[in-house]
Amino acid sequence: MSLSTGTRGETVPTVPPVNPVVDTADVTALLERGRTMSTPVLRTAVRRLAPPMDTVAAYHFGWIDAHGRPADGDSGKAVRPALALLSAEAAGAAPEVGIPGAVAVELVHNFSLLHDDLMDGDEQRRHRDTVWKVHGPAQAILVGDALFALANELLLELGTVDAGRATRRLITASRKLIDGQAQDISYEHRERVTVEECLVMEGNKTGALLACACSIGAVLGGADDRVADTLEAYGHHLGLAFQAVDDLLGIWGDPEATGKQTWSDLRQRKKSLPVVAALAAGGPASRRLGELLTADAKNPDLDSFSEEEFATRAALIEEAGGREWTSQEARRQHAVAIEALHRVDMPERVRAQLTALADFVVVRKR
Repeated sequence: MSLSTGTRGETVPTVPPVNPVVDTADVTALLERGRTMSTPVLRTAVRRLAPPMDTVAAYHFGWIDAHGRPADGDSGKAVRPALALLSAEAAGAAPEVGIPGAVAVELVHNFSLLHDDLMDGDEQRRHRDTVWKVHGPAQAILVGDALFALANELLLELGTVDAGRATRRLITASRKLIDGQAQDISYEHRERVTVEECLVMEGNKTGALLACACSIGAVLGGADDRVADTLEAYGHHLGLAFQAVDDLLGIWGDPEATGKQTWSDLRQRKKSLPVVAALAAGGPASRRLGELLTADAKNPDLDSFSEEEFATRAALIEEAGGREWTSQEARRQHAVAIEALHRVDMPERVRAQLTALADFVVVRKR
């Protein structure tokens, strides 16, 4: 495989010229397995919460509607649980060994979603009103905190040395996730953010927990730190690819598919990768975009903007090359993730499944 130099100067595999071919049926089966095996344990864990937090959490996960009636809501793609189970198999253990890790990671992920929705003012998630909109900001904060505590409790209850190692990795990933969210918020109020700063932020906010999901099952299965660290490297770069695609969807995604408003990241002044890359590109479109965003920063209320004004900013980002650069970065990070898999001795079936999940992340509709 030929090599090229990455954004940090490291040597990485050259980005493939086209997106990989994904067997959607196989990926769907992996995701469904992760959901099916982890959800009963997740439901049992949530029932530990004191009322009304148990009900609020059940609403967030899509198990009940706003009136408390049973529902079959969208609880997400279950990428992290699927990765945790495969992680256990990569270490030669049964997938069941990874279930506590899968549930713990999913609890931390949803802790972050509850808080993010409140901080970002998002009123919709997965085509339903967010928790803070239905149950109020206080419940969104409390339930998020409770899910975070519950995640660590579930792992420590296993009472093994490997469970302690897994908990340490989860706590470290959680701290990085929080760091990334803090960086993301602070960047909204800065006129300029470098591409490097944006990648560090997204590596924390998205990459850290995905990295943990990719190693936690292996750790619970007794894998040594070298194997766990290499699986984390796969997950970290997969997380960066995932977030790059998410950044594209945050500007150009179909609201019917994303469940969010058009131009959602622009409405929230997010310094996402397409924006940052466009501002760094130079040229007339880049300069004009910079002028508009500088003026926007002085406007306390973007709600008064028309759809045409957001469309103009999106068009300038694309003209300056931000959209194409981010698409290429998603594929570059995907290539680095796949390279890491070849440094771990694992069953070829598991390697192929981890590769398929990585391919799925990069080719999500955008």
